[in-house]
Amino acid sequence: MEKQVMIPRQKVIREIKDYFLIGLGMMFYAIGWTVFLLPNDLPSPGVPGLASIVYWGTGFPVQYTYLGINGILLVLSLMILGWKFSVKTIYAVFVLSTVLPVVQSLTEGLSLIHDQPFMACVLGASFCGGGVGIAFSANGSTGGTDIIAAIINKYRDISLGRVIMLTDLIIISSSYLVLHNWEKVVYGYVVLFISGYVVDQVVNASRQSVQFFIVSKHYEEIGRRINADLHRGVTFIDGVGCYTGLGVKMMFVLAKKRESNTIFRLIKDIDPHAFVSQSAVIGVFGEGFDRIKVK
Repeated sequence: MEKQVMIPRQKVIREIKDYFLIGLGMMFYAIGWTVFLLPNDLPSPGVPGLASIVYWGTGFPVQYTYLGINGILLVLSLMILGWKFSVKTIYAVFVLSTVLPVVQSLTEGLSLIHDQPFMACVLGASFCGGGVGIAFSANGSTGGTDIIAAIINKYRDISLGRVIMLTDLIIISSSYLVLHNWEKVVYGYVVLFISGYVVDQVVNASRQSVQFFIVSKHYEEIGRRINADLHRGVTFIDGVGCYTGLGVKMMFVLAKKRESNTIFRLIKDIDPHAFVSQSAVIGVFGEGFDRIKVK
């Protein structure tokens, strides 16, 4: 009975933590965009980049352009990624749209490293990339090309940062139509590469696979949950404890690295005292992983 009460409570705490992290990520993104990039006329990737172009060309507030474009992309998110990812993304878009004017008003007239565009580029990209990475780690995003990256990543094992980088090149290049300054465009490319790298580092998007060896008395329940929640296969292996001499059941699981946190959460919910070994593997080939490529 106690176990049935604890699991929902842990899920509620987990969801609260996710929403807190998404809000924190949007704070980082807002600071990077409005404090370092926008005042120095440095292009940024994604929908914020489009909003920046509109702002430089017309003076139209960036938060309204950002909100409008994301409305269309969020419809695709609901259709493909599901309501859980989309709800958190809608929350992230709302928070960022709300925080942007606040940060702009608080930093109005403030000019940080105005005469050092490269440092502004590095700091702005680091804040933005870190914000996006934090949001992704909590199963959310800032919307825009992050949604496109998440859709592609759902079907292909491609780095999130790499997908964002490829889809944003044309946006940064088009900023020349307003800025008429190729130097600024080059700085925009630097922003793109740095932010993409930071995203990968934050969400551990090396995309390598991992293997788990799990010893638990609740092996059947853990195995069923891994099958149902992650759609990953579980192999039960009979073993004997050397010290106790008793028979044990050991589970062997192969999964993507991005799924590690979910597996640990699942195990902790069912059996906090389980013995778990995790290790990285060079490659996994077969159903649900990479294809065997041999000529």
